[in-house]
Amino acid sequence: MRRSDEPIYWGLFGAGGMVVAMLLPVLVLITGLLVPMGIMDVETMSYERVLAFASSWWGACILLVVIALPIWHGMHRIYHGLHDLGIHTTKLHHYVFYGFAFLVSAITVGLLMVLVFQ
Repeated sequence: MRRSDEPIYWGLFGAGGMVVAMLLPVLVLITGLLVPMGIMDVETMSYERVLAFASSWWGACILLVVIALPIWHGMHRIYHGLHDLGIHTTKLHHYVFYGFAFLVSAITVGLLMVLVFQ
């Protein structure tokens, strides 16, 4: 019997769904409404503060979670949503969708590492 790699993708899917449900609304509220409307200080989102946040280890980890996990969630949802549309998925679909999520995650890690070790 062949072992499946699906539990890994379902775990990333669940984690990404949690991030999308819990963290992204707060980030949209802060960056899209509170700061532009002047409710929060504009200095909160200044370039220097955001760069300092992204350059720290904990900030880089938070940004990695906020960027990479929703991508895994979305790609997993699209991959399994193809079945609902009557498109039978093949190994090519598997490699395209999960490969794209891996590529975005790897690029994110690389860029954040450049910031942290700068």
